[in-house]
Amino acid sequence: MTARRSEGPAPAPDGPAAPAPVGPFPGAEDAVARRTGRAPADRFAALDAWGAAERTHTEIARRLTAHHGVEGWWVQHITVAYEQARGRRASGQRADGRFAAGASKTVAAPAERVFAAFADPARRRAWLPGAETAVRTATAPASFRAGWCADGTLVAVYRTAQGGRTRVGLQHEKPAGAEAAARMKVYRRQRLGVLKELLERG
Repeated sequence: MTARRSEGPAPAPDGPAAPAPVGPFPGAEDAVARRTGRAPADRFAALDAWGAAERTHTEIARRLTAHHGVEGWWVQHITVAYEQARGRRASGQRADGRFAAGASKTVAAPAERVFAAFADPARRRAWLPGAETAVRTATAPASFRAGWCADGTLVAVYRTAQGGRTRVGLQHEKPAGAEAAARMKVYRRQRLGVLKELLERG
């Protein structure tokens, strides 16, 4: 049986220095530092010293929680940003190597109205014209999943009620690769913008 490596500092690797942080942070390093208590470059350096470049996604996430005091959504955000910065995954790529394209928007409308805009075919066509979908599951008013007929991929929608407002997350799962994921991300953001305008206009 191979012994599990310790969590002590790893020796410095040979060759050129690791790349600077990239991914979700460009232009937002100060905001990340304010929200998490440490600048991304400093945190990435600490992860490098621990040997994170050779660790799994789950191990890095646990390290951030247990030793860096990072909580909630920021754990996954920083873990993914680190993996992208070190060339371990492309933008939109999951830990298992598959791609996904997500977008979200807060809408000034109750969750029931937002759900109807997805579940009702006529209402869905108003903000998502020309898109053939095959509904798989629809759990009012929380979630909606449908097949995207154009390429056989899957679209998942999640909602979180916030008083009279609703946070909508739209996830396009298993696009063909990085370029397809990037295109779908832009498209999803545009369509959610139209949905927001329609629902808030009444």
